[in-house]
Amino acid sequence: MPVKVSVVVPVYNPGVYVEDCIESLLRQSLPPDEYEVIFVDDGSTDDTPARLDALAATDPRVTVVHQENSGWSGKPRNVGIAASRGEYVMFVDNDDYLGDEALERMYGYGVANAADVVVGKMAGKGRSVPVELFRRNHPRATVENAPLIDSLTPHKMFRRAFLDDIGLRFPEGRRRLEDHVFVTEAYLRASNVSVIGDYVCYYHVRRDDASNAGFQRFDPGGYFKNLREALDVVERYTEPGPLRDRLFRRWLRVEMVERMRGRRFLAMPADWRRELFEEIHQVVVERFGPDVAAGLQPTQQVVAALITAGRYDDVEAFAEWEAGIALTAVPEHVAWEDGTLRVGFTAEYTSAGEPMTFAADPAPTPLDGPPEDLAAALAWVGADTVARFGQATADLLLRERASGAQYFQQVEFAREEMPEPGADGRVRLLLRATAAVDPATLTSDGLWDAFVRVKLGGWTKECRLGPTPRGDRPAPYAGMVGGHVVLPYWTAPHANLALDVDRATHRLGLDALTPDDVTIVADRLRAPLPLHVPDAGTGTGTGTEVSLRLTSSGTTHDVSATLSPHGPGALLEAVLPLGELGRATWRAALGTPGPRFLTLPFALRAGAGGMRAVRAPHAGTLRRLVRRARRRLGTVLGRTEARLRARAARARRR
Repeated sequence: MPVKVSVVVPVYNPGVYVEDCIESLLRQSLPPDEYEVIFVDDGSTDDTPARLDALAATDPRVTVVHQENSGWSGKPRNVGIAASRGEYVMFVDNDDYLGDEALERMYGYGVANAADVVVGKMAGKGRSVPVELFRRNHPRATVENAPLIDSLTPHKMFRRAFLDDIGLRFPEGRRRLEDHVFVTEAYLRASNVSVIGDYVCYYHVRRDDASNAGFQRFDPGGYFKNLREALDVVERYTEPGPLRDRLFRRWLRVEMVERMRGRRFLAMPADWRRELFEEIHQVVVERFGPDVAAGLQPTQQVVAALITAGRYDDVEAFAEWEAGIALTAVPEHVAWEDGTLRVGFTAEYTSAGEPMTFAADPAPTPLDGPPEDLAAALAWVGADTVARFGQATADLLLRERASGAQYFQQVEFAREEMPEPGADGRVRLLLRATAAVDPATLTSDGLWDAFVRVKLGGWTKECRLGPTPRGDRPAPYAGMVGGHVVLPYWTAPHANLALDVDRATHRLGLDALTPDDVTIVADRLRAPLPLHVPDAGTGTGTGTEVSLRLTSSGTTHDVSATLSPHGPGALLEAVLPLGELGRATWRAALGTPGPRFLTLPFALRAGAGGMRAVRAPHAGTLRRLVRRARRRLGTVLGRTEARLRARAARARRR
């Protein structure tokens, strides 16, 4: 069968970090005969070459190419392209890994949309990844209608014939930003680029020892020499004008201005950040006209203007002011509404721990050159922020704690200008929002943390949703919704909102149910449970289908049951198979999606008056009974052994 996808992995001394990569590649949902994995060992000096050779000897999907060290990833990727047989080529780094369905989904999406490039949703584990690009699927994306230029790492799928037709390969040798040069040209020359936003295809991992190549301190002169090559690609394939300026703005914003801002800038060694500033100043003056910086956010415009003017000390002073700015998000309500978790919150920016205030009704003007001093810079930023308040946005993201996978939730919000008492006409800018969390969008079990993301003025920041005072914390029931059991809870000790998906047991509150709450009439059982379930909406009253598991002395009966809305919780209803239960005591458990069974705090016991609910033996009680029985058995055995020894001794004396 023809190979659909060739996965190319450049390898250099990854140590144990290659194991997650290998495992993810071998468990892909794409049939084994439809993809191949090509590891290109770039002169590793650890045990990796032997590990890969052993793998290739046992798995026909795997090929290993060994070569002398080339200094960077460009040549290994090119060698992998040359060795590939697939219709598409996918690049993966040796310390990252793929989602289990990544190859199947990306290949299928690429073929369906005749894409030359397929960009799969990324999740960062200790590393930043694009966010806005993956807000939704883009079957036909371009650098003009989607923020493609925000994603320039090579971890994408490229049609092999496309690479050959245009002669596209990675720059080789010891250098930086070879992926920028390659990916930028691919975007600009592709007939179509498709973006998957609803499934995490690629996990971008920061090693525990922070030894990833991207985290190493670099030589500013060499780095920005390589950056100029990416700018050359843009100039080669675009005309002067708004599109070129917008693309250039990406490098000005990400590689230059953002390095000169706030805590990131101040954390650098003083001598290195000054050297970095000088190199950035040269690139900005050489390559960027005024229209490039004009499209930046206000704070970025200030920093760009100061860089252009060569005013290092003012860049440093502005960074010290920005370092004190943070986002806060305060929960207001958390409640279930027919299968949707409604989360209300307010969000605003603070400076030095206090709410930011701005002059009301300013007269905004375009930034014409660098501000005179820091005070002038702050005044202009404040005026522009108020003027742009109508463009401010708030989002709620749920991020899975272990993997970093994250998904936007639907949000409605309002913008409020709040006069600050005693502040001479100054106002606070507040966003009041309600998010609708759909549990069906949560793709895996685990702990999902709630993050608020706010764009206001020149800032785009995220923070956890919380904390909230103990007495004011909403405490909704767990919900059985969208194929999941979802428990909203507050983390300890920070009291931030999180969701436990399909993992919680004891914290669900089922222990609050007593045998007196359970009614059994003839063979019909009814029990109110502290769970939220949506209204089935069928008009038949059938509710959500679940199961009631009854267990006694190794015998199990799974009984069909339903959960339907009942006050703030749910009503469990089941028809008991009385003829099969006899006069035993049956422990009860609720079968949930997954499947998973939650122990219920009651048991069923048959008597002269029929079936009734009794309190189930506590697991701790059972353990104590077992330990007591073992102790007694041990005592009996010990005494028996002693008697036998004494009898044997007497026999020997005779």
